[in-house]
Amino acid sequence: MRVLITSPVFPPDLGGPAVYVPSLGRFLSERGHDVTVVAFCADPKPSGYPFRVVAIERGPLAVRYLKAAWRTFVEARKADVVYVNEHLALLHVAAARLAGRKVMIRLMVDGAWEISHRKGWIGGDDIETFEGKRYGWKVALTRRLQRTWWGWCHQLIACSDFLRRIPIERYGVPSSKVELVYNAYHGPKAADVSGGRAGARERLRLEPKKRYLLTICRLMVWKRVDGILRALAKLPGDVELLVAGDGDMLEGWQQLARELGVAERAHFLGNVPYERIPDLICAADVFVLNSEYEGLSHTLLEVSALGTPIVASRIGGNPEVVEHERNGLLVPLRDDEALRAAIARLLDDPELARRFVAVGQERMQRFDREQTFGRIETVLAGLARR
Repeated sequence: MRVLITSPVFPPDLGGPAVYVPSLGRFLSERGHDVTVVAFCADPKPSGYPFRVVAIERGPLAVRYLKAAWRTFVEARKADVVYVNEHLALLHVAAARLAGRKVMIRLMVDGAWEISHRKGWIGGDDIETFEGKRYGWKVALTRRLQRTWWGWCHQLIACSDFLRRIPIERYGVPSSKVELVYNAYHGPKAADVSGGRAGARERLRLEPKKRYLLTICRLMVWKRVDGILRALAKLPGDVELLVAGDGDMLEGWQQLARELGVAERAHFLGNVPYERIPDLICAADVFVLNSEYEGLSHTLLEVSALGTPIVASRIGGNPEVVEHERNGLLVPLRDDEALRAAIARLLDDPELARRFVAVGQERMQRFDREQTFGRIETVLAGLARR
């Protein structure tokens, strides 16, 4: 089977698709399929993969998407099936259909919410509020466009039950067309990190006696790193924050750290090379994900596998990975005090943290690579045979 996969990010850039797409590409290649990836990528010539990568370099948004659509059309003509991993998928799906190919799309977000949130059309409403409200004509048009490109697809794969319900309940997509397939994790475990936490800190040159919080995310407004900074300001002085990722909010959040008096304790690391991510996770005392939206976070899966306790926002697919009081703590959206209290609780109770980690590692069986990617392979093969 010849498979074309599209992706909005690719290593060295960070983000869920930058973990998912290379891992799926390797899996399908190992199974004997011919895989090509068209991806937005900071590296113009990605190498070291068992499949071909066509990189779309950074530039003006409209130009990037037009280039990606053209390359998708060209590559789709050589493929049997196209698997689109995009938030803004209209041009990618249209290109694949113009090439006469079957198309499957992976839902990582309600794209209409992301566009509307980024443009300021919904007053900062979170995704759950958004799904239950009507807004102006701009949002209505965006929703209609998204319903259109979903309609052009032959199959929708949702990476969480939260996302599976959105096209069915909000947009009227037939339930038979939307399938739940969780994200998969296929990476290092805690035992694979040499020297454990002490070894990771030594390699990263972190101070052994300090306590570290970690967050890994694109620095977009809905990731709410500002809430973590406000929580940090009320935590003891030996607690520091490591922020891995880059994005639009970098300068704004650096300025907020200065205003809060925690600039010396909040370290913005930029896009960290992926090979250093396991050390960062293992070096941290607590991992914090405070976003207003997650489909099903790859990072939460990786943190669970590597054995670092988690505090996450109670939103989207997060409760499908983190069960409150069993393998982590969930906090309400935009509640900085609840976030601070949850972080402090894990920092001050190592036994609770160890118990959460043990349960989290047991639950990782739900996200087994062979099962989840095997299901993706089956669906793609069925589309290719139609």
